[in-house]
Formats: sequence, structure tokens, C-alpha cells
Amino acid sequence: MEVHLKRERGYGRWMDALDAIMTTRAIRRFTDEPVTDEEIAVCLRAAQQAPSGGNVQPQQYVVVTAADRRAEIATWYRASFDRYEKTLPDSSAFRDEAAAESWRKTRAASRHLADHVQEAPAIVFFLQPIIAWTPSDDEGPMDIGRLDGSVYPAVQNFCVAARALGIGTSLTTVIRIHAAETLAALGVPANDDGSPRYEIAACIPMGRPAGNFGVAPRKPASAVTHWNTFGDRRRD
Repeated sequence: MEVHLKRERGYGRWMDALDAIMTTRAIRRFTDEPVTDEEIAVCLRAAQQAPSGGNVQPQQYVVVTAADRRAEIATWYRASFDRYEKTLPDSSAFRDEAAAESWRKTRAASRHLADHVQEAPAIVFFLQPIIAWTPSDDEGPMDIGRLDGSVYPAVQNFCVAARALGIGTSLTTVIRIHAAETLAALGVPANDDGSPRYEIAACIPMGRPAGNFGVAPRKPASAVTHWNTFGDRRRD
């Protein structure tokens, strides 16, 4: 049933996987068209299929769809962005006008999201537990990577699945500035001593895009790829 879910439930034809990946970009402006619980559940199942270190699957999801709860979350999102925005560079800091204009558009879109995040039909939080994650032996601690390395594959699966359903997403983390207040608003339990039991790995507003999906401007892969030895590049 999972394989044919999209066709059987009227989502249209399947997108090619690479098309979905290549056109999954940050969507920060949404229409008022709803996103169904069923569609969110499809995206969450895709997220849950992501790989994780040792199959630990550390993430928990909190899906916020109630209007009053979205408004409460939006208060902390805006407060976080208001503080963060003051640290952002001016467009004059960029190397040329094209880069400056790209930055102005991104900043304006981010501001718009902060001002209207409560209008997103759903806001999905990816939480990860705050646990000891560095093993040790007689030689000392071993760096096996960060725990969030086992969470972000799920985040990306979620966003790509949403794209395949025609739903836009934006991976944001700025609300971590007011993490304590946000976790309390979500009813996330703390430890007995009051310290946080979870942290916010990602806050993802989702909804039907007011604009268009498309391939986002990125550095060419060849510009940041090294073959066998750092510095050995192959140009397109």
C-alpha cells in the first residue's frame, strides 16, 4: 500500500526522485489552501524511513495545526527572528550587485515568514533528545559524529516528500533562540531537575507555495568537490 499511496489517494502521478530533490527549495510564502493530516502523515512516514547512526532513530515530531497553537509558536518565532535580524549583514557587504540582490530577496522572504508564520497550515518540529552521545574507551572519548547527523536525513526526507505532494517547506532553526519558551508551549517534558530533555533540531512551516518551485541558485558541485586529494578539482 505504501508504494502506491500517492496514486491510490489522488495525489497525482509520482514525481521523479531527482526532480523532487532538485526543486525542493525554501518556500516562505504560502497560500491559504489547507494541508491535510493525511498529507502530513505521508511526509512523516518518509521522514521516518531516513537512515540514522546505528538505527538509533532519535527524532520526535510535534505537528502543530491548531490555529491558537500556531499563533503561540509564531510569537516566539518572531521574537527570535527580530533579535537575529539585527545581526545580519547589510547588502553592501556582498561582492557584487547580483549577490546583494539575491541576499535582499532572501532576507525579505525570511522577514515575511517571520511575520506570517502563523498562517502556515502546519508547523512541524523535529526534536532530538539531549543525551550522552560520545563513547569512550581506555584511550579516551571517540568522536563518532553529532547526534543531529542522525536527524537531518529525516528532515530532508520530509521536505522532499512534501515537495512531491506539491507542498512547500522551509527548514528553519532560528526559534532555538527562544527554545525554552517554545518547548514549554509545545508541552515537551523536561528532566526532573528542570533541564531540557529535548532540543529543537528543526522547525518546518509547510503549506501550498504562493510562488513556484524551482531549482535554487547554488554553487556548482564541481566548485566544491575535490577528487582523491583536497585541491584536486575537475571543472565542468
